[in-house]
Amino acid sequence: MRKAKLYKVTFLSQGKSIELYARRVASSALWGFTEVGDLVFAAPGEGLVVDPSEERLREEFKDTDVLHVPMHAIVRIEEVARRGTAAIRDAASGDKIMPFPLAPPRAK
Repeated sequence: MRKAKLYKVTFLSQGKSIELYARRVASSALWGFTEVGDLVFAAPGEGLVVDPSEERLREEFKDTDVLHVPMHAIVRIEEVARRGTAAIRDAASGDKIMPFPLAPPRAK
């Protein structure tokens, strides 16, 4: 049985470098875009340590069937043997961005 291909897609968005894993990458029907589909995330509770940036990406793209990324925003597309951790990094420094928890809204 042939193993399904897996791609690591790195692209820039709003001053951040985002790394996602997907089963399908192709030219989009929308001119100037690349189509990234079948996003792959770790199953909840799969790892011993919960990565906040992967959780944030999973939540952001939970209802996304196909992501159309502008060609000029793509940094690289790699075909990989296994999935790593999806990440959000600062585009300038490459440091992982960990969002701080927001305070709950104040009661009025």
